Amino acid sequence: MTVYQSGTSKQDRAVAVFGAAGHTGCFVVSELLRRGIAPIAVARDVAKLTEFADLGIEVRGASTDDPGSLDQAFRGAAAIINCAGPFLDTADAVASAALRAGIHYLDVTAEQPSAQATYDKFDKAARDAGVLVIPAMGFYGGFADLLVTAAMDDWEFADEIRVGVALDSWHPTQGTRITGEKNTARRMIVANGELTPVPQPAAEMDWDFPEPFARQKVVELPFSEIVVISRHTRSSELRTYLNRTALSDVRDPATPPPRPADENGRSAQIFLVEATVRKGEQIRRIAAEGRDIYAFSAPLISEAVQRILDGRVRGSGAQAPGAVFDARDYLDALAPHHLSLVMAEG
Repeated sequence: MTVYQSGTSKQDRAVAVFGAAGHTGCFVVSELLRRGIAPIAVARDVAKLTEFADLGIEVRGASTDDPGSLDQAFRGAAAIINCAGPFLDTADAVASAALRAGIHYLDVTAEQPSAQATYDKFDKAARDAGVLVIPAMGFYGGFADLLVTAAMDDWEFADEIRVGVALDSWHPTQGTRITGEKNTARRMIVANGELTPVPQPAAEMDWDFPEPFARQKVVELPFSEIVVISRHTRSSELRTYLNRTALSDVRDPATPPPRPADENGRSAQIFLVEATVRKGEQIRRIAAEGRDIYAFSAPLISEAVQRILDGRVRGSGAQAPGAVFDARDYLDALAPHHLSLVMAEG
């Protein structure tokens, strides 16, 4: 992976990245530097941050078991990005430290229970402090929320919202595997306007994605986007589907981790996410194609931080991205370098 030199920083604002030594964390540190935002690389084991330290990036050690170490590690930061999963283990401690410091908190959890717990616990404290707490601001979670919000546009209610995720492959990181083993909670969808467990066995169907995926077998498999979207969007039905190819990969213990395939460290993986919203007979669709779900989470969450620091955000508290950002403008900012977007109405 290319790590940009710290000399490219044009701002004196600093953003702490907890879990900077991890796969996604490394991408986030590099993306912040590319944007001229000074990162503070934080990890449990400082020895794993040697590459950053050699480039003049400030590195600090901290553990979720030691609140004092978190307070020290986040001192001087304007915001915290938590990339260290499982988030059921880390989000509470890191978000608590952010609130003690009176600064913004964001993470990239795909875990529904973690996102919901963060909303429930930190909303009032964040409002009182005038800061934002945004869980699940990654590929699974905030990305789908922005797509759905853009598709909804002027609608205040949808009869049905569906999100389809297609990956040409899914080579999971070690963190993804550890999280999958730990996260045994029943997954939730919205049915009849209420959060409810996914019926078992999970529904399967065909989904006609845009090219290059076309028709795919998909399985109902919701991630944190259900909790995030339902936080601010009213609908009778809200469901998420993942293509069978990706599911087979991630469930196979022999599938290797992602391998770098370009100068920026991205894998060759291609993703396509399509959101459809329906009100009566009217249907709106938006589709976004990109590369490497882990690498893509870096510009996705870094764009959120940049907008927060620039004051291009609405409100405070524990929020979904679609509630505080202009969703279409946000997605347009990621195109064409990170995304290609297509919207349709019928």
